[in-house]
Amino acid sequence: MKRSTAKLLDKAFLLLATLGLAGKAYHVPSKPFWDALLGNRPYVMLVLLGIAGVFGALTPFEAWQARAMADRNVIMRRSILSGFGKLLVISQAIEPPLETGDLALHVWRKRRTLRHPINGVLKRLATYRMSTYPATRMFTPVKGVGVVGLCWKYDREYHFDAAPLAAGLTDRDAFDRVRADDPEKVMNLTWEAFGRVKHRTAVFATPIRNGRSKFVGCISLDASHGYQVLNCREVLEEMTKLGIYIGREDFECI
Repeated sequence: MKRSTAKLLDKAFLLLATLGLAGKAYHVPSKPFWDALLGNRPYVMLVLLGIAGVFGALTPFEAWQARAMADRNVIMRRSILSGFGKLLVISQAIEPPLETGDLALHVWRKRRTLRHPINGVLKRLATYRMSTYPATRMFTPVKGVGVVGLCWKYDREYHFDAAPLAAGLTDRDAFDRVRADDPEKVMNLTWEAFGRVKHRTAVFATPIRNGRSKFVGCISLDASHGYQVLNCREVLEEMTKLGIYIGREDFECI
């Protein structure tokens, strides 16, 4: 049960009890109606008072959901960290070795914004890396922009080796020539955006889908180098498993 659903149930019970008490106090819809309803059942008012008190002060559905969420949060974090640990093991074969905190796993979710009210953008919900401060640069791509945006566009796994581009496109003119030929060769990025992300040359993304198999986000993995090592079935399988699990949980506990 989602937190919003639990809160809604608590408020619904509180509202019903309050309406019942108010209706009795002000004889709505009529005094004969309440006389006939209560009859020899004075305990009904006590029940309504009890419901109003319990659901107003204790919010039992929300409290139950919070306890269940704590357990689910532990399971979710354990699953993500276990999967990320396996990816770290695979990355140990990269030469030269990646620095501590280089490999990063990101969870993205599709969100509508004021600027993009229809298709929305991808917003980063979480980043996992072996670093005390998993710093990331601001990036909220639309459909088709960046590796995660291309994953969204084609609704499938997408990966990109940006090392040749980072080495060869050292000025705007060279970048613009490649972009004019085929924008997807530079991931549909602008020159400025390319400059912000080109240091992450090995990038992979897999979709996250909901229960109707509709794209709702993605998982991405990136590193400063090591595309050839990371471009393997084991990496894809781990990312896909995490995507399925996160989609099933509807991004809760991320």
